[in-house]
Amino acid sequence: MAKDGTLRGGRRVRAGSKPDALADKIIEGKAEGAKVMDLPIADLDGEEINGAADMIGNDCPKPHDYLSALQRDGKPLGADEIYKEMWLWLKDRGCEKLVNPMLIESFALSYARYVQCENAVSSFGLLGKHPTTGAAIANPFVTMAQSYHKQANLVYYEIFDVVKANCTTAYNGLSEDPMEKLLQRKGN
Repeated sequence: MAKDGTLRGGRRVRAGSKPDALADKIIEGKAEGAKVMDLPIADLDGEEINGAADMIGNDCPKPHDYLSALQRDGKPLGADEIYKEMWLWLKDRGCEKLVNPMLIESFALSYARYVQCENAVSSFGLLGKHPTTGAAIANPFVTMAQSYHKQANLVYYEIFDVVKANCTTAYNGLSEDPMEKLLQRKGN
């Protein structure tokens, strides 16, 4: 405790060794660190479900409207598509219920804004004109793009940490990575 009565110090955030992925713990046979829920699967015959209603699965929760809102140029933002891709990626790994949908929305919005800023840089160039002096200045969209890219990466790493800690299948390469898909895709 400091002289002014405040608590300071302590362990730094993200300090220390990182935990092993759940899939690695299972492969190595470390049962004490790997808890996999085994749920009983009921065997049903067709005769037993005669009166059951036809169930329709909801693959992806509907993203909020602001993720697909029309922008000033008349085009939709497109964050709703990024949201759906990320949710499907999480579902493939069985982690869609472990990640807060608001975190996925935050990633989608940040990445869509990053793409939007990069499109503006492509349209207007790296330099701009100062409004009062007329001198050349750096395009402000460059700084905004860097900020949104950093924000999107931070949120993505939070999501990926959840997947890494809870996914029971081994992660093999970046070919199915949503960030990799988005980087390969051209902006709208």
